[in-house]
Formats: sequence, structure tokens, C-alpha cells
Amino acid sequence: MMTEEFEMICMQMITNSGSAKSSYIEAIQKAKEGDFKEADRLMDEGDQFFTEAHGVHGSLLAKEASGEKTEFSLILMHAEDQMASTEMAKVLARELIGLYQEK
Repeated sequence: MMTEEFEMICMQMITNSGSAKSSYIEAIQKAKEGDFKEADRLMDEGDQFFTEAHGVHGSLLAKEASGEKTEFSLILMHAEDQMASTEMAKVLARELIGLYQEK
């Protein structure tokens, strides 16, 4: 059975990853409009959210490393999937913004 703390950690990972992904997508849109200053700000904002997601994920890893077993769950799998897709969104956003700057 999942604990409330475990569920909260997973939800923080999902929420922060989603917020980061939204910032990265919005940054691409701003770059497309030629607003590179705002695109940079949004990328930084996304990085802050993503750092928070990694921090709470790290707390799960630290607990497991200290011997506290993490039970497999769909919510954890979903949270880690969201983090992975956010990482890809970040990489693609940086590439697209660079291409828009070259125009």
C-alpha cells in the first residue's frame, strides 16, 4: 500500500515536470515570435521547476539507498515518464530556440 508521503512525492514530480514542460513549450512560442528575452526567462523558469522535480525524485532514491524499499506503482512510473518527456522537451526547446535565433 502506498503511503501519503510517497503519493505526495510522486505528485510533486508530476506537477513540477508538467510546469517545466509548459514553460519550455511557451519558450519555443516566444522564440517563434522573436521574443528571445522572454524565451530565455521561460527556459530558466522551466529549469527551476525541473530542478524541483529532480530534488523530490532524489529523495526517493536516497530513501531506497538507505534501505527503505520503494514499492513499484503506476503513479511512480507515470511520474518518471513525465520527467523523461520533460527532459526531451527541454532539449528540443533549446534546439528550436537556437534555430529561431539564426533566422
